[in-house]
Amino acid sequence: MTFKRLIVSQFVMALALTGTAMADDAAVPTAAVLEKAWTPKAGDEIRFNVLRKGNPFGSHTVTFESGPNNALIAKTKVGLKAGLGPITVFRYDLSASETWRSGELVAVNGQGNDDGKKGSMKATREGDALAIQGSEFTGEVPADVIPASHWNYAQTKASELLSTENGEIYKVTVTPKGRETIEAGGETIEANRYFMDSNIDVDVWYDDEGRWVKLAFEARGQEIEYVLDQMY
Repeated sequence: MTFKRLIVSQFVMALALTGTAMADDAAVPTAAVLEKAWTPKAGDEIRFNVLRKGNPFGSHTVTFESGPNNALIAKTKVGLKAGLGPITVFRYDLSASETWRSGELVAVNGQGNDDGKKGSMKATREGDALAIQGSEFTGEVPADVIPASHWNYAQTKASELLSTENGEIYKVTVTPKGRETIEAGGETIEANRYFMDSNIDVDVWYDDEGRWVKLAFEARGQEIEYVLDQMY
């Protein structure tokens, strides 16, 4: 999520992007409907092609692996790059991992590079708290905080999210925006759109099983869009 602010401050000002379409007003599934739906397992992969103005801008992937003591590890990798001819005017890289055990977050670590400005964080569960050491925040927060990695449908019920780039905790208000027909993984599907109001507004789409299938955000009438490479 931190890279959204970065793009606005360092990239959107330099390059023209396009806008997003508005969702309809149909109801979305309640959280209770989806709580027992899609759960990631080792070997799953979520892969997005990131576009600006319909052209390649980078990629965002989340892969899931087995960890010690029946843990599930979610690894996020983001690489974005844009240029004017041979000149690179924007670059963003993020690598992060989350360790989950029995549905509980037990550890997080991440590092990012936003055009030369580096950030890092690590967090470990200690009882009912998550102890964080990060370049933007150090301290304890409730252990049920959700990392801002988007794959987890639980973020649609969150009021705070954890940056996996620098440990920042930021407020977020999530509003269901209805159902929408979208293209995802080479298919036409029905998805549920959520508006996430934070430092920069973001729209995130999940299908009826709670799988993350699209993301887009806009600043000054300009858009970046995540297009799912294939269904998972």
